Amino acid sequence: MYALKLRQPPQQHLAASPAVLADVLDDSVNLAVWQRELSPKVSAFAQQLLLAEPQLALAFTCEADGEGLLTPLGDAIPGAQLPGYAEFCADLDWLMNAFVCLLGAQRIGMRLRSLASPMCPRWHVDHVPLRLISTYSGPASQWLLEGAMDRRQLGSAAHEPQDPSAAQHLQAGWVALAKGEKWQGNEGAGLIHRSPAVPDGARRLLLTMDWLA
Repeated sequence: MYALKLRQPPQQHLAASPAVLADVLDDSVNLAVWQRELSPKVSAFAQQLLLAEPQLALAFTCEADGEGLLTPLGDAIPGAQLPGYAEFCADLDWLMNAFVCLLGAQRIGMRLRSLASPMCPRWHVDHVPLRLISTYSGPASQWLLEGAMDRRQLGSAAHEPQDPSAAQHLQAGWVALAKGEKWQGNEGAGLIHRSPAVPDGARRLLLTMDWLA
């Protein structure tokens, strides 16, 4: 007789080293978070960019070249007149190339947006293979430990956790790699997460990257 191999609940790995991001390739992990601190120049630029471009909404599809690297974004990012612009663009380029190299990706979708309200306020899972999420300024995304909510009730406000302490919080500057439902072998185990509330008069600068091919 063969013993039935039960699927283990997905794990989440958080660490202060960027090496933790590679943990998301493990079948048992649906979230890897690099708990980094932004440089003062990058952080200050992000705050000034929100003031200068309050309706910022950029979207790019980026192709890797023969070596798996992406062309720097250059003039695609506004705010060239602001201090810290070069450092901010360099940070975006580093994250894009790290994402490509980790996955062996040929194409990624990138979005950089200024948000004054929650984009996805309900607990949900993403129907993508893998998404990079990082908030440069303002409140960051929230996520749930496995078992905190019945996955069959996602989207139902009445079945969401009522205890505020159930929500786990990312912080500005942290880099999260979250598996979605379309990662092979991760069906039914996509990370449950949501957008945070944004205080009146405030904004957040959100970066996301999706693995397209």
